[in-house]
Amino acid sequence: MIDYSKIPSPAFVLEEKLLRKNLELIRGVQERAGVSIILALKGFAMWKVFPLVARYLRGATASSLHEARLIYEEMGVRAHTYAPAYVPSEFGEIMRYSSHITFNSLNQYHRYREQLKAAPHQISPGLRVNPEYSEVEVDLYNPAAKGSRLGEAPDNLEGGLPEGIEGLHFHTLCESTSYDLEKVLGAFERHFSRFFPRLKWVNFGGGHLMTRKGYDVDHLVGLLKAFREKYGLEVILEPGSAIAWETGDLVSTVLDIVHNRGVRTAIVDVSFTAHMPDTLEMPYRPRIAGATDPQPGKPTYRIGGVSCLAGDYMEAYSFDKELQVGGLVVFKDMIHYTMVKTTTFNGVRHPDICIWQEDDTLEVVREFGYEDFKGRLS
Repeated sequence: MIDYSKIPSPAFVLEEKLLRKNLELIRGVQERAGVSIILALKGFAMWKVFPLVARYLRGATASSLHEARLIYEEMGVRAHTYAPAYVPSEFGEIMRYSSHITFNSLNQYHRYREQLKAAPHQISPGLRVNPEYSEVEVDLYNPAAKGSRLGEAPDNLEGGLPEGIEGLHFHTLCESTSYDLEKVLGAFERHFSRFFPRLKWVNFGGGHLMTRKGYDVDHLVGLLKAFREKYGLEVILEPGSAIAWETGDLVSTVLDIVHNRGVRTAIVDVSFTAHMPDTLEMPYRPRIAGATDPQPGKPTYRIGGVSCLAGDYMEAYSFDKELQVGGLVVFKDMIHYTMVKTTTFNGVRHPDICIWQEDDTLEVVREFGYEDFKGRLS
């Protein structure tokens, strides 16, 4: 267990033991179902632990040149790469770092297919499709929302798949259950199974939150095995949140307590908009260690971020004791889809990145300063 008194503030701190526990569960699914599970960098790109991840998973997926290069350099494998559109001047380098390249549209595939054929190593081309079904309720995170730009709709493939496509990819889940996947698979098969006999692989994308407590792992394994046995295709999953789910926190310190018209706000040395943007975008309410929803009679505070954005705050939490300037506020489960989306908006200091190692020692992996802020600007 992390000793928070030893953690600098502000800091993201990953608990290595918990990451390994998740990876062991995911590898179990991979082996039982006979599928390939790969790391999605858009959810977790802490490359310091890529060597550990590589012991359990079968690669990683990138959505940009930089992610593909990071996978190649720090995990030692070529990436499964997908992007909504590829930048022409980057495509040659993307090929260098990729084993699979999935195209968002027929137009994109036709534009780059000849370059793929001329690549010095074999690259498997795929096409992203839209099953037009999703259980995701927030449109910002719903790839199957009406008019989505992500993937070819069934109607666009009435003329068939172009020559050379070896795989189909869909992604319409977000921190979802195996039963959500079952429904999406029904739509995927209904719309696209006529193409399966000519394919080598299918990619079920991300959103499979198999490490969340209560997730029906046996049901997932059964679904995956049944699909493989029915169609004889390689099946790939690329979960984002599941890898680092509940593996670490964002540690902050109370800088001030502001009173205004009956509202007490504890201002901390992190920012929701800069360091936890999903809490405002999704939106969702982060858990805080030792805090609950507002309760009568308990010390209650709105938690304010350190940036100047008026909306950089989270509504009230109750604590057992009064907060004090200099005291810690620990935001739970802040490793996945958090570090990857941080900014230095307003010049706020970026939190350190730390690992609480399995021998109960702290490794400060990275500290950030003025040059990191300046280097992003001109």
